[in-house]
Amino acid sequence: MVSFHWGVVQSAFQFEMGDLYRRNVDARTDWWHWVRDPFNIKNDLVSGDLPEEGINNYELYEIDHRLAKDLGLNAYQLTIEWSRIFPCPTWGVKVKVERDSYGLIKRVKVTKEALEELDALANRREVEHYSAVLRNLKKLGFTTFVTLNHQTLPVWVHDPLWTRSDFEGSRARGWVDERNVVEFVKFSAYSAWKFGELVDFWATFDEPMVTVELGYLAPYVGWPPGILNPKAAKRVIINQMIAHARAYEAIKEHTKAPVGIILNIIPAYPLNPKDERDIKAAENYDYFHNRLFLEALNRGRVDLELDFNPTRIPHLERNDWIGNNYYTREVVRWVEPKFEELPMVSFVGVEGYGYSGEPKSVSPDNNPTSDFGWEVYPGGLYDSTAEAAGYGRPVYITENGVADSKDVLRPRYIEEHVREVRKLIENGIDVRGYFHWALTDNYEWAMGFKIRFGLYEVDLITRERIPRRRSVETYRKVVEEGVE
Repeated sequence: MVSFHWGVVQSAFQFEMGDLYRRNVDARTDWWHWVRDPFNIKNDLVSGDLPEEGINNYELYEIDHRLAKDLGLNAYQLTIEWSRIFPCPTWGVKVKVERDSYGLIKRVKVTKEALEELDALANRREVEHYSAVLRNLKKLGFTTFVTLNHQTLPVWVHDPLWTRSDFEGSRARGWVDERNVVEFVKFSAYSAWKFGELVDFWATFDEPMVTVELGYLAPYVGWPPGILNPKAAKRVIINQMIAHARAYEAIKEHTKAPVGIILNIIPAYPLNPKDERDIKAAENYDYFHNRLFLEALNRGRVDLELDFNPTRIPHLERNDWIGNNYYTREVVRWVEPKFEELPMVSFVGVEGYGYSGEPKSVSPDNNPTSDFGWEVYPGGLYDSTAEAAGYGRPVYITENGVADSKDVLRPRYIEEHVREVRKLIENGIDVRGYFHWALTDNYEWAMGFKIRFGLYEVDLITRERIPRRRSVETYRKVVEEGVE
């Protein structure tokens, strides 16, 4: 039997910065510019908190690794930040690009000569830093999971302020522009070439649909670039799919380690299960949010026009494992399609449920809600993971946690969600790991430091890690008990 992976997870931007002397600030990501933009702060799109005042995992990673080890964990998930490795453009490094009959990128060949050119451009200090972090994890006996894109992009790839103000004129539009697919493949190939011996599992993307939905379809939620552009959303979806498949191949040139993708698979339930329109709304939500990527990367069925007519494209069927980030569900009702370009977007989340609850309250079904207002709904972990497992790949719960600064909900939250993992395994579903979000408090994107997910509280003045004892002991206990 494959051993079960118990772990914690962190992303670079949310955890790394915060050293007292600002020696390790990464000012080259889109998010670094986004969260300090005066317009965003004035209009409450972001909190005004700055990541360089954060928890300083960059310097204190050995302390965090030891805390994870003391919990009895055997796996650790982290991000290698693209902008740290390549703070300046890599466009000048030439690679061979082949296309299929649809004009899609079918292959990107990154030669040894190209890798050596990339090595000359790479930030040597940051390469050595990530090598040291990974070596320390291996020394402590952890299985290492590394993600290559956890939302943030180098500002030379994506300048969100420029893109928001002048979409057509911007030359740094992130995943809207196909050339950045090629640049991501270069970064992926270089990472596997440089760190491959220290990484056990690779993930290309973390939650690619968040970029689509919040960045291009919901301009008032504080996610870059903060525009309403359904046509761009379509391009972002397809380009991320292609980027995953080509990065998969590039990584495999240098390692036999499994390569997967991490999705936030959200089960959708109809508000009225007897209303055919609400049932259809839930089906369309599932198709758009969950199955577009699942179908393309695991079955090669790609909905190029997002019109419910997938095309068989075998060269996009590239995936070894599926990560499922699960926090809560969605309850939806029917609305007429919102965008001509996206006819399946015929749903809206119902206030009070899922992600739309009142903070520190209860949902209409009397389930508690977190500091974030997210409904606690453990059964959704079972449903979403079972859906992912239906694609014939092993599944890992790569994020699961609750915003709960007072540590009231978290102990029971952990117990109830791990119970669902046990049910999955008992029912023969191939789930092989559970990663808690997060070991410590973090910088929670547009919300800054107001939202606390950590098993350990972080004093933002001293950077001391302070255990939330009930949750720490609960997680330690469930790890000791295992899942069998």
